[in-house]
Amino acid sequence: MSLWLDLLGAEIRFVDTKSFGTIRIAEAGKGNPETIIFLHGINGHLEAYAKNLIPLSKDFHVIAYDYVGHGLSSKPVRDYDPLMLAEQLGELMDALGIEKAHLSGESLGGWVSGHFAARYPQRVGRLMLNTSAGIPIVTEKGRADLEHFIALNRRNIDNTPTYESVQARLQWLIHPNNRHLVNDELINLRLRIYLQPESRAMLPKLNEILVHHDDYLIPLEKLPAGTLFLWTHDNPIHDTESVKAAQARVPGSSLYFVKGESAHWPQYESIDEFNTLALRFFKSGQVE
Repeated sequence: MSLWLDLLGAEIRFVDTKSFGTIRIAEAGKGNPETIIFLHGINGHLEAYAKNLIPLSKDFHVIAYDYVGHGLSSKPVRDYDPLMLAEQLGELMDALGIEKAHLSGESLGGWVSGHFAARYPQRVGRLMLNTSAGIPIVTEKGRADLEHFIALNRRNIDNTPTYESVQARLQWLIHPNNRHLVNDELINLRLRIYLQPESRAMLPKLNEILVHHDDYLIPLEKLPAGTLFLWTHDNPIHDTESVKAAQARVPGSSLYFVKGESAHWPQYESIDEFNTLALRFFKSGQVE
């Protein structure tokens, strides 16, 4: 199915923010009393949540967006870090008139969500950290995984991105049995974004976020009780031992391993399981 058929019924628009320029969002379920904001991973874009917005919009006001420097949002050439992106989230919420929202962040999105929740707890309902970055890496394997990911990103930075280099970057996200999901539409969408002149100027700045990973760890002890760590056993970065250690530091939190075959993108790979879990968690705070 096309991404645009998945998103049929969502409004795609651009929102002006005070300090971060114009931000592209996808929105559905306006009028529902509670809001979920979905945050994508590094070098990504809002289509990472194409499979989730419409199903969850029956019960929630749902928003996915491109970070500043990503997707089709403004791309000022500046230093980037998770704290800055957390401030962007706050400004976007202000621009949309949203005082408080549930957050679901994948990879960099979890990292940003964690910092935002720690800094502005009054603005966060429930928090889902989905294969999140920004947690301490406690194994040699986890450290090697991070170095491998940095090198993989550099293929699209140090050289002109190609179909093959973007395909490799996307396949890294996906369980080997789900590689059919990395189709021409998804590859060409991201390739076109990467080939924009303003994107080419920005990509080196974005990779620096990963290089300085340990300088911006989430303050786990400040996360809200009830935080959900949503993980997979085949996550290619931030391995199971690291997430177990991180979850143990958050009082009242829970850890859920996706049962379906998934790697780094469970919301895109195990769609029904993710959507069912998200609906239950954001309604009640319960996981099972």
